[in-house]
Amino acid sequence: AQNTLPLLPRLHVDPPPYMKSADVRLNGGAVEIRLTLAEGVDARIGQADGADFVNLSPDGSVLDDPKNAGDQAGSAPTGQIRASIAPDGKGAAIAIPFAQQTAAAVFRRGDVVWAVFDIHASIDLGALSRLQGRIVKDGQTLYGANYTAVRLHVAPATILSASQEGSVWTLHFNGQDAPAGDPIMIERQDDGAAALAARMAGGSHVFWIRDPEVGDRLAVATDLAPIKRVVEKKSFIGGIILPSVHGLAVQVVSDSLTVEAGSEAVMVGAAKGLMLSAAADNVHFAAEKLSDPQPSSQPGVFDFANWSKFGQTGFNDRLNELTAEAAKEAGDRRPGKVEARMALARFLIGSGLNQEALGVLNLLARTDQIVLSSPEFRAMRGGAKAMMGRYKDAAAEFSSPILSEEPAVALWRGYVFSRMGDIQGAKTQFAMGRQALSAFSGPWKSRIGRAVAETYLAANDLSAAQSALLAVSSTGSDPDEDQALRLDQARLAELTGKWGDALALYDQVATSKYGAVAAPAKLHALQIRLAHGQIAHDKAAEVLDSLRFVWRGDATELEIARLLGRLDLDQGRYRDALEVLRASARHSSDLPAALGIQSDLSAAFRALFLDGRADGLPPIQSLGLFYDFKDLTPIGADGDAMVRKLAHRLVDVDLLSQAADLLKYQAENRLDGVARADVDTDLAAIYLMDHKPEQALGAINASRSTLLPPALNAQRRLVEARALMDLGRADHALEVIGDDKSKDAADLRAEAVWRGKDWIRAGAQYEALLGDRWKGQGPLNSQEESYLTRAGVAYSLSRDDASLARLRARYIKAVDQSPAKDAMRVALVGVGVGDATPAAFGRVLGEVDSVSGWVSSMKKHILDKTSVRTAQAAPPKKG
Repeated sequence: AQNTLPLLPRLHVDPPPYMKSADVRLNGGAVEIRLTLAEGVDARIGQADGADFVNLSPDGSVLDDPKNAGDQAGSAPTGQIRASIAPDGKGAAIAIPFAQQTAAAVFRRGDVVWAVFDIHASIDLGALSRLQGRIVKDGQTLYGANYTAVRLHVAPATILSASQEGSVWTLHFNGQDAPAGDPIMIERQDDGAAALAARMAGGSHVFWIRDPEVGDRLAVATDLAPIKRVVEKKSFIGGIILPSVHGLAVQVVSDSLTVEAGSEAVMVGAAKGLMLSAAADNVHFAAEKLSDPQPSSQPGVFDFANWSKFGQTGFNDRLNELTAEAAKEAGDRRPGKVEARMALARFLIGSGLNQEALGVLNLLARTDQIVLSSPEFRAMRGGAKAMMGRYKDAAAEFSSPILSEEPAVALWRGYVFSRMGDIQGAKTQFAMGRQALSAFSGPWKSRIGRAVAETYLAANDLSAAQSALLAVSSTGSDPDEDQALRLDQARLAELTGKWGDALALYDQVATSKYGAVAAPAKLHALQIRLAHGQIAHDKAAEVLDSLRFVWRGDATELEIARLLGRLDLDQGRYRDALEVLRASARHSSDLPAALGIQSDLSAAFRALFLDGRADGLPPIQSLGLFYDFKDLTPIGADGDAMVRKLAHRLVDVDLLSQAADLLKYQAENRLDGVARADVDTDLAAIYLMDHKPEQALGAINASRSTLLPPALNAQRRLVEARALMDLGRADHALEVIGDDKSKDAADLRAEAVWRGKDWIRAGAQYEALLGDRWKGQGPLNSQEESYLTRAGVAYSLSRDDASLARLRARYIKAVDQSPAKDAMRVALVGVGVGDATPAAFGRVLGEVDSVSGWVSSMKKHILDKTSVRTAQAAPPKKG
């Protein structure tokens, strides 16, 4: 909204062609702009060069400004001039051959290169396809009545130059041999009405062109070779002279602006003269008089030495003087009269009072919104935010389209990106603004230069980093800045393998009282000593644990935490590792490096509970660790496998209630379909082990489906039948089992008739489970002994002496070999016979326990599935 509102007065006072009116309103917290167009006018909305635009034209083509007679839009002429592509060092060149010598102007706006030629000719750009978007992404040709313009989209950091040989114009992109050209001198003319004179002898013509993407008007003056260029942007009331590679381009702000080509110069003026300040070479806002401190040579360059001067009267008197002038100016309420308030902001920035300067600038923007279209204002406000460490806010300020061509602002933008961790973005911006670094002075020249070097260090471009560090000189007057420079030099030495030199530098910087350099120096020195075995891991952990409380709040804290977390994990201090990593991630969540520490957290949690690293912990301790950090459980199959693995481990040590709680949460909140039915089946079995048959039935009923695999359905029927049997519903259990012929079903069927006291059937069922075991060799196992004992008890209670005699004859030898032979003899002899008194028979019934055997079997069944489930965990239902 702030970028939009300043345009409205201009739309009201000086509406563009084809538009009747414009108004603005708030709609749901957003700014809505409504444009009323003339009859038959076509509109096209889009984005380009960092700005939104609306294109208006009666026939769909927006070219020449219609108010200029003789420059009406024209169609493409017949016949074509074919552009060709040639290599140019590490770059490329586009050659455009004309039939005769043609004047031209070449300049760029953001990532768009303009080449305007003083001829109406059709230019074929088909050869651009050979570049495959490497340097030039795409091209467009525009035609006017007396000119042809080529617009090319290029990468932001592309270096542009131009040359003319005979009738051929060549555009060089990242080339090495093209001439830089002589600067065009722009002088103030005060003869009569004030004007600016751009010294271009031989300038052929001035063309008025409307930018089809941005939508504003340009006055472009073409010229023949030799190459002549505008070095830096010149701003004044009514227009902006743009930097150029060749020729002159003026961004038109006021409709009263005139641009005319003469024999010696191109004159930029207005009917009543331009409003220019005393510093005519670069004026950002006109005022009746300029108050010190004055604007710098270009937006984004802060003249700290001059801006902070307070003379003989002292700081407070100078501040009061500037504040009084600013208050008086604000009281006048004259639009555009802002110089006193800008001067106050410059003084505050120069004095290091960035917060106070930002307050002045923000108030100025609210009371006089036209100031938002000032490049100096935008650069000052963005720079103040950057120097305060408000990098996101500064990046938003520097994204204003009016700053897209400012080299010094590109340096600030690169500095901000580097501090935000956007290494590639920082490299691009530093490349765009590298020529402006010489205009800086004092500590901030060193800080930005170091940011350049640190960006290349982060990108592992060590040669570029070394060149950048060589260009940064020691300030001498700022010991902290000098130590920061040594820290970067140490980092370069470490990355180039000179770890001895690096360690010496780190140890030197570590003695600094400036924590911002001392902390990382200590950290890197410790890393080198760890890598070369010069310090034990436990001692290093102690040093790091102390260091992380000394310096907080930036990427260094996160590096310390990451290293300490790895050392704690290696030494089995799992809780300490997770707590260190999580605490640092929370405190510095807005830093780019927080992504790395979050990754370490997730990796550590996976290693503990998915890869088995926590298996050596006692189960209760492992469960407590999981619950305390369960927010780290990953979403998806890995998370599900992690929960199941821990639950199965708890089952193995009879922590059934805790295991059931884990699986119940997973089933109800994370799973659907077959996956949930599978987990619910295990959950029901665990409930049965824990003597909770009602909950077991509830788990089975919660995930009933007609689409389950047969094997899973069979398992669920058996679990359901056992739950019914435990509730005393043996008949219902038998109905659920049906005609299942599996051994598990036979076991459960025998258990059901036993509990139903159907002794005749029970005896037959248990004898059938024994099968031909009497023919085999060796002693019976515990389950087989249970079958034999129960068969004998059932036959005894049913008075089936013949069956008892058969069992005794077949298994008497096996009974004699068993440790429980006394109980089995009682069961096989019959009630009331010999030693089989009622009391002895009751003891035998009490000793026969089929449940413990089933529990052991079910535990084994669940644990055997752990590895399979880990590999085949189902996708989540929700996070």
